[in-house]
Amino acid sequence: MNYIENTYVCLAAPLLLAILCLRYRARRSMGFILAGMTACLFSAYISSFLAAVLGVDQAVASHEIAPVVEEIIKILPVMFFIMIFDPDQESALSSTLLVAVGFATFENVCFLTTYGTANLLQLMIRGFGTGAMHVVCGVSVAVGIFFLWDRAWIRAVGGFALLCLVIRFHAIFNLLVGQSGAAFWIGSAIPLTMVLVYLIFIRRKVVLRRE
Repeated sequence: MNYIENTYVCLAAPLLLAILCLRYRARRSMGFILAGMTACLFSAYISSFLAAVLGVDQAVASHEIAPVVEEIIKILPVMFFIMIFDPDQESALSSTLLVAVGFATFENVCFLTTYGTANLLQLMIRGFGTGAMHVVCGVSVAVGIFFLWDRAWIRAVGGFALLCLVIRFHAIFNLLVGQSGAAFWIGSAIPLTMVLVYLIFIRRKVVLRRE
């Protein structure tokens, strides 16, 4: 039996020490990574509780419950940061990215403790795929909220629509990577490809600004 809260404590302890020692932007960055890991822990508890209440197995919970719970919980630290500190667009986007990274990191560690580390290639592909999926989902909602709309009510409606979209994307990813063979590789490749396209777009935008 795996006790993910014990794993969380071991991973969170050095991050907490770093938060106490660092200052300003570096401290905030570490805080968001820790917030992402904490969100992952709570998501696991809530998903397990809902699965038990609804009487569904692990596969159904992974495809139908976990995507909804994880994407909602993952966005909460960012929304708290936005409502309390009113950051600029770049800071809000960076916070979303760091929370997603922390979430994916803890999820990957829990996966390793559950299934072992025998197949390095498969673990690397799944690790990068999971990280890319969480980054794509988090950044997609943030970009939509902060860059596509300029009115509060449109942001609320559009943000909810984007949240529903990334929940569906997350569910499809879980469905594919839960299989073997070509489905696993395709599922892992989709978010990685989207991240690469995003990086190319950002780099091109920076070059155009310089010119």
